[in-house]
Amino acid sequence: MLAPFLIMLREGLEAALIVGIIASYLRQTGRRAWLPAIWVGVFLAVALSLFAGAAIQVLASGFPQKMQELFEAVIGMVAVAVLTGMVFWMRRAARSIRAELQAGIDAALAHKGSAGTWALIGMVFLAVAREGLESVFFLLAIFQQSRDGAAPIGAALGVIVAIGAGWGLYAGALRLDLRRFFRWTGIFILLVAAGLLAGSVKALHEAGLWNGLQERVYDLSRILPESSPLGTVLSGLLGYREAPTLGEALAWGIFLAVTLTLFLRPHSGTVPARPQTAGRK
Repeated sequence: MLAPFLIMLREGLEAALIVGIIASYLRQTGRRAWLPAIWVGVFLAVALSLFAGAAIQVLASGFPQKMQELFEAVIGMVAVAVLTGMVFWMRRAARSIRAELQAGIDAALAHKGSAGTWALIGMVFLAVAREGLESVFFLLAIFQQSRDGAAPIGAALGVIVAIGAGWGLYAGALRLDLRRFFRWTGIFILLVAAGLLAGSVKALHEAGLWNGLQERVYDLSRILPESSPLGTVLSGLLGYREAPTLGEALAWGIFLAVTLTLFLRPHSGTVPARPQTAGRK
């Protein structure tokens, strides 16, 4: 439950920050009339994400057992790629995201008439849909690999808290050290992604496509089974396996060694200068 909660909290807060930055800029520059376009873009993005998740789930339900294992492996690896890309994108873009969004708003609203409205809707739609589709692949992967029946509840709570936090940041009622928040949640997400990658290696073996490195590294099934409360928490947070194979352990360890080294290294280069924003109209 904790892993889906924290992941969806981060994903939801990223989307809320983007929407909040856009809404604040429109308000500050005297363009409140464009605010409804934001919610149209948000609604379309949420609808697309829900449709994509439902379509993938329905498609997978008709697969035979071996194909379902392969599907689980593919979804898991896609989720790993998406989560990793999201973590490093936010690390790189956090310093300039406000300026880039404001420049995008000015470019969108430079269009005349309804073209400006649709350009703004499209901008919000693409930004929120990216977060939504990332969430879809993560949730599909975690629900397939996790034995935690409370995972959907955790995900829903994460979204609710993210919406509340996003509104608090927009209204100025909540102060949050976003750099520290995204740094620590980024480390956590990489740990979750490592567990998903190890689970995908296991699914590939069960699908009959990977039969190497199947020696057991250890077996703690009697001491700390994954089905136990602590085992469930460690499985969701750290990718714990009660009896991992050598292939699963190598995938987990190599992934973390590479990604954490790159993620924790100091930023290089200079912070890009913030472009001039449009004045009040």
